[in-house]
Amino acid sequence: MLTNIRIVLIGTKHPGNIGAAARAMKTMGLRQLYLVNPVEFPSSKAVAMSSNADDLLAEAIVVNNLEQALSGCSLVVGTSARQRKLPWPLLAPRECAELMIKHATTQTVALVFGREDTGLLNEELDRCHYHVTIPANPEYSSLNLAAAVQVLSYELRVASLNEPVNHEPLDDEFALASAEYIEKFYQHLEAVLYRIRFLDSQNAERIMRRLRRLFSRTVLERKELNILRGILVAVTKQLD
Repeated sequence: MLTNIRIVLIGTKHPGNIGAAARAMKTMGLRQLYLVNPVEFPSSKAVAMSSNADDLLAEAIVVNNLEQALSGCSLVVGTSARQRKLPWPLLAPRECAELMIKHATTQTVALVFGREDTGLLNEELDRCHYHVTIPANPEYSSLNLAAAVQVLSYELRVASLNEPVNHEPLDDEFALASAEYIEKFYQHLEAVLYRIRFLDSQNAERIMRRLRRLFSRTVLERKELNILRGILVAVTKQLD
């Protein structure tokens, strides 16, 4: 289960945080580390802070954007320390870990962390099914990136110890849609909504964010998404 969990760090500025995050992961049995546009990597500072977890650094995958980092993932959870104007489905760390471990028995899932100073952008959070917030002291809620990785990695390990091992592959009938396939659906949906003049330049961002929130309340299966895209194709044919 833990080998199916992908830790994604976006735009990490300090290489030491990457090394410390790798150390936090290794102590809890996590190995998949994806780095989106790190400011400095590879780095001797990262190796020094990894404390013999440099094998994870050597295996780390560096990509140019979040879409590449989420390729093949069926469940995506983003870490967020701030409240948003439009609330998203929010999980506590223990709930997050239990949900991710359940899905990770048969599929790849991702836990996404943002930049040290600004966290995740709204556009990046939009790509997540859920958000997770660590309930830190409200009077001093500043949590180091690697410390946040450690807290959530610990919860994932505890949840994995309590989850029965399932070696059976997921029935294709109920396979979940991947992150990239869901993004294609949103692009398709937006294009059709523009064509029927439901969207315009003034309301598109707001409405599409609400629609993402609506669909994120459930984790869509691949066949369910095929039905939705089939509806969009049928609407397009009626317009032609």
